Amino acid sequence: MSETQTEYKFQAEVDQVLSIVINSLYSHREVFLRELLSNAADALDKLRFQSLTDHDVMGDDAELEIRIRIDKEEGILEIADNGIGMTRDELVENLGTIAHSGSQKFLQALQEKNAEGGDLDLIGQFGVGFYSAFLVADKVEVISRAAAAEEAFRWVSNGRDGFAVEAVEGDTSRGCTIRLHIAEDHREYLEEMRIRHLVERYSDY
Repeated sequence: MSETQTEYKFQAEVDQVLSIVINSLYSHREVFLRELLSNAADALDKLRFQSLTDHDVMGDDAELEIRIRIDKEEGILEIADNGIGMTRDELVENLGTIAHSGSQKFLQALQEKNAEGGDLDLIGQFGVGFYSAFLVADKVEVISRAAAAEEAFRWVSNGRDGFAVEAVEGDTSRGCTIRLHIAEDHREYLEEMRIRHLVERYSDY
């Protein structure tokens, strides 16, 4: 652990959500891309809304977009947006605690519904769709710089042992970059045609 890196444990309910998502959606792994694209589109919408009252928030980067990059050699699938971004505290709160993720309500809804396939809709409804990244990745990094902020941060987790957050040096663009280290048995998600098909299926952005 570096001097600027802080390690955290997931709240108990988040551990439960991760376990349920990973073990219940095994036959619908592709849903991860739908959820991450939806989150990226929301980040762009939030920035656009903020720009209505803060005309300088976009700076020189006014063309909002979502970018997908595949690195087969490194086994990485990357989804990046230049939206509102997150601060260090927001990374910790939004990706590691139930206060913002809606994890507790998600668990209650799953128990009440208790129907096969129902969880596919519920993960998006309760804002826990980010965790579906662990359906195909054995490590996830989120690199983010909040709008109007100068410092960027990296959140990293294997989905089991909590997560760590550290400052990122160098020039980092506004928004979020989610870097999925695709597991060996899910390398189909490093194929361009597979990803293109899923984007066309799940996103109209």
